[in-house]
Amino acid sequence: MTDIVSEHGPTFLLVFGVAFGLSSLLTPLAIRLGHRLNILAKPGGRRLHQRPTSKLGGLAIAVAFVVAAIVAQFTEVKTTDSNEIIRLTGLLVGGVFIYIMGVLDDKYDFSPIVNYLAQLTAAAIAVAFLIFIESFNNPFSGNTQSDWPYWVTVTITLFWLGLMMNTVNFLDGLDGLAAGVGAIASFIIFLHATFELNQISVGLLPLALFGATLGFLPYNFHPAKVFMGGGATFLGFTLGCLAIIGGAKMATILLVMGLPLMDLAWQAIRRIMEGRNPMMGDRGHLHLRLVDLGYSQRTIVLGYYTFSAVFGGVALLTTSRLYKLMGLVVMVVMVLGTFAIVSWRGRSRGVTIAPQSETTSSSK
Repeated sequence: MTDIVSEHGPTFLLVFGVAFGLSSLLTPLAIRLGHRLNILAKPGGRRLHQRPTSKLGGLAIAVAFVVAAIVAQFTEVKTTDSNEIIRLTGLLVGGVFIYIMGVLDDKYDFSPIVNYLAQLTAAAIAVAFLIFIESFNNPFSGNTQSDWPYWVTVTITLFWLGLMMNTVNFLDGLDGLAAGVGAIASFIIFLHATFELNQISVGLLPLALFGATLGFLPYNFHPAKVFMGGGATFLGFTLGCLAIIGGAKMATILLVMGLPLMDLAWQAIRRIMEGRNPMMGDRGHLHLRLVDLGYSQRTIVLGYYTFSAVFGGVALLTTSRLYKLMGLVVMVVMVLGTFAIVSWRGRSRGVTIAPQSETTSSSK
């Protein structure tokens, strides 16, 4: 680790600095631009803000990441895979596409089917540029399963990217929540690719996303001056792709993102059982239920940060697949227990879950 830092430290600082600096500078501009273009989150709905707030914050994250990722290609770090530039192209093209669609949705309020098709298109772009899940490691035997038919590989990848986009999108319900968890996940992927796999050129990409989200976060932390808007689906898409490109094992990502992923599944199942569209928003998500139970936004958000960081650290500190599986089981038990307690407390206090009219990408 020391050798990698001493040799590539200036490059790490350059890529992080470009992303962080651009994001910090562009976010105030995004605030003003959102008001000028009337791309605003009005008071009411699931957020508790008191005044119209710009939803163009994702612009700062997207631009900062794209620029830093391109800058990284001109450093002295050598690529380890001849297909890296192809995958980078797919990452940037798909990311820009889904962000533009997110901004248009913020402005014109698309129907859920349009948003689903946009997400599918972005994921298809990634697959077309060789971003797909190639193998699966069995935690019990240690064997790698990689001889899937192509259609299975494509289907799993499309599902994974769609899952990540919607998870981060629905996570973006409290000030600083999605950006902070996204920053933690990016940093974990960076450490894994750089220091465990020794893929320095690949590791620069999640480092760029880490800088971009961190530069945006001070403006988005409670009380937020700007919201991520369509940037939430961009962040989810980029994290999903980087988990694949960066060689992060699914157990690692599931440990970092386990809480919001399970929350998404919980709400989807609940809504289906109630005969509603599983992707239509309401106040059923864990972070919103905790707000309704009287917890402050900052307490909830910091709790999410701690959860993601602790289990992400567990994923990095142990190389045993079995121990990672045990950590995953512990995490699942903890999350399910939390869901049960929060649901019980909500019922005992008479807290209702009121459906909202927001579509998939405006679920704030």
